[in-house]
Amino acid sequence: MPMSPSSSAQEARKAIAVRLREIRKDAGLSGHDVAVSAGWYKSKVSRIENAVTPPSPEDIRAWCRACGAGDQAADLIAAARSADTMYVEWRRVQRSGLKQLQESYLPLYERTKVFRTYCANVVPGVLQTHAYASALLRSISEFHETPDDVNAAVEARLDRSARVVREGNHRFALVLEESVLRHRVGNAETMAGQLGYLLSAMAFPSVSLGVIPFSAERRMWMIETFSVYDEEQAEAELLTARVNVTVPSEVQQYLKAFGNFSRLAVYGADARALITSAVDALE
Repeated sequence: MPMSPSSSAQEARKAIAVRLREIRKDAGLSGHDVAVSAGWYKSKVSRIENAVTPPSPEDIRAWCRACGAGDQAADLIAAARSADTMYVEWRRVQRSGLKQLQESYLPLYERTKVFRTYCANVVPGVLQTHAYASALLRSISEFHETPDDVNAAVEARLDRSARVVREGNHRFALVLEESVLRHRVGNAETMAGQLGYLLSAMAFPSVSLGVIPFSAERRMWMIETFSVYDEEQAEAELLTARVNVTVPSEVQQYLKAFGNFSRLAVYGADARALITSAVDALE
């Protein structure tokens, strides 16, 4: 059973506290030593190490300086900042329906210059047609038993996509597993329209679309769908929650995975051939 957002955040805080304790011990320092160096009461060191008091960014910098581990401060600060948002249950953000969730992404989408998305299950939201998005969001709404605002949510998704794909200085690097082309979301007509739109979207100047063929020799296993926004944030989608990643070293892992998937994919005429084959299979 997945943890609630609050318990997940507390586990993240405990992990930060454990790491700070390890850094102190690796440096051969006592709690008193760190307190003296940072100008704190000794009790503050104990509260931080026991996850009673969340450390501020300056607390983490002072701790790492005292332990000669200044190079670890950035990752720890990022982890501390993301503790409350790192694991968010869908039922929490879908409580009032799906439209508000779609709209909540707009500020992130508008400030992102480069989108990198790997999809193993469905077509990326930025390239979904009205019929495909309607069928997909309808199934999500029914499964999660959210208030029925699917029509409004679809319009919000398409409006958001139009803003970022056709307007502004944004670039999209999208990699799909071939299975995405074959999984039917909606009926055959819906899939035919969606696949046809993918063929059209390949001509957009802002879009690079690759497909990993079934026949590819796997050097990277299939994982959950994820997106990386610039090089600042990654988001992975689970059945029950989304996982937000802002720790620089972890974001780099997602960038590395995306690079591996990109090298497995085919582009241009080869990708169009796979999409066309999937269209033909609908008949």
